[in-house]
Amino acid sequence: MRQSQLFTHSLKELPKDESSFNAQTLMRAGFIEKISAGVYAYLPLGLRVFQKLKAIIRQEMANLGAQEVELPSLTPEEPWQQTGRLATFDVLFKTVGGDKKQYVLAPTHEEIITPLVKKFVQSYRDLPLGVYQIKTKFRNELRVKSGLLRGREFTMKDLYSFHLNQEDLNAYYLLVQKAYFQIFKRCGLLEKTYLTFASGGAFSQYSHEFQTVTEAGEDTIFICEDCNLAINKEIIKEQPVCPNCGRQDLLERRAIEIANIFKLGVKFSKAFDFTVTDAEGRRQPVIMGCYGLGLDRIMGAIVEINHDNHGLIWPVEVAPFKAHLLDITTEAKGHRQAQVFYETLLKLGLEVLFDDRLQVPAGSKFADADLIGCPYRLVVSDRTIEQESFEIKRRRDTEGRLVNFDQVDTYFKSN
Repeated sequence: MRQSQLFTHSLKELPKDESSFNAQTLMRAGFIEKISAGVYAYLPLGLRVFQKLKAIIRQEMANLGAQEVELPSLTPEEPWQQTGRLATFDVLFKTVGGDKKQYVLAPTHEEIITPLVKKFVQSYRDLPLGVYQIKTKFRNELRVKSGLLRGREFTMKDLYSFHLNQEDLNAYYLLVQKAYFQIFKRCGLLEKTYLTFASGGAFSQYSHEFQTVTEAGEDTIFICEDCNLAINKEIIKEQPVCPNCGRQDLLERRAIEIANIFKLGVKFSKAFDFTVTDAEGRRQPVIMGCYGLGLDRIMGAIVEINHDNHGLIWPVEVAPFKAHLLDITTEAKGHRQAQVFYETLLKLGLEVLFDDRLQVPAGSKFADADLIGCPYRLVVSDRTIEQESFEIKRRRDTEGRLVNFDQVDTYFKSN
C-alpha cells in the first residue's frame, strides 16, 4: 500500500477525549477512531491487524475441529425469557422492532446456539461438537474505560462445545486451553499471559480466565511462579493460595482479561430441553462448554505491552505490514529507484507500506514509521542508492544495517 493513498494520517497530539494508552496510541497512529464512549471504528491499518487476529483464531479453531457459524446480533426476546436471563443480565441492550416485537442485541449467544444445535443433534454419535463464531457483541456498560479493553460494542470469538458426558467435556476443555495459548503465542502475548482461576464454574469450584500482565489491566491476579498459574483476586477470601500446589507467596500483579472459559454443564440444555439418545437408548441432557476470546481486548493488550516511547511495536504475525519502506531520496532518479524497489518487494510476496509522500520531510517519515510500528523499517536514501543498497532496521533495534538491493530476498528468508 502507498502511504500517499492512505486516507488516514497520524496525529501530532494525543486525542483529548481518550485517556487510555492503547486507544490514544492507536488513534494517533491512524488505526482506530473513537465514535462514542466504548465504540470505535477500525480504519485501514487497524482493520489489517484485526483481520490478522481473525485468521490466527480461525486456524487454531480449525485445528480443534470446530465449525464456524454466523449468528445474528439482533435476537428475539423469547429465548432470553426461557433461560431467565432477560431479567438478570444487567447489561442487555433491548429494542422494539417495527413489528412491535421485543428484541435483544446479543452480548453472548448461548440462548441462540443451544436451540439451533438441538435441531441437528439427536444422538450420542453426533457428539462431541464444537461450533464457534467471530461476532460483534453489545453490552450496555454504564462505565466504559480503558479504550479497547472495555467497550459497549466489541468483537468476540465465542466457541460452544456439546458433549455426552463430563469426562468428554473435561478433555475438550484442556484442548481449548492449549489452543488459546497457541493463539497468544502467535500474537506476542504468551510470556505475560497466565491461566487464571476464577469463580463461576458449573461443575467445579473454578472457571478460568486468561490474564495478560500489564499495569493497564483492570484486574488483580496472584501468580504462582512454580505452576505458572494465577488466581483472580475476586475469588480470594483470605490468604491467596495456589489452587494447584498450595503455595502462598504469590506475586500480585495488574492484568487484562483477554479470554475466559466455562464449563456450562446442563444449564442451557435443560432450559431448551436439549437431550440426546445415548448408546443404551436413554435420553441424556447435553453437557456444554463455553469459550470466549475478545479480539479488541487482545489488540489492546498487544499495544499495552508492545511499545516504546516512540510508538507501537507489532509482533510479526499481527502487524498491519511486515515492512515499512521509506523513500527519503531528494531527486526524481531516487524516487524511481524507490518505486522499483517497492515493486520488487511486492513480487517477493512481502506486505509493504510504502511511504512515497514527496512533500513530507524525512524526520516526519521516521516518526510515523516508529509510531505505526511495523516489524521492519526499510529506508532508501541518496546515500544508500549510491551503494546500491537500502538500510534495514528491526523496530525493536536501535541500529540498522545496509543490505544490497539484490540481497533482499535472501535477507527476509533468513529473518
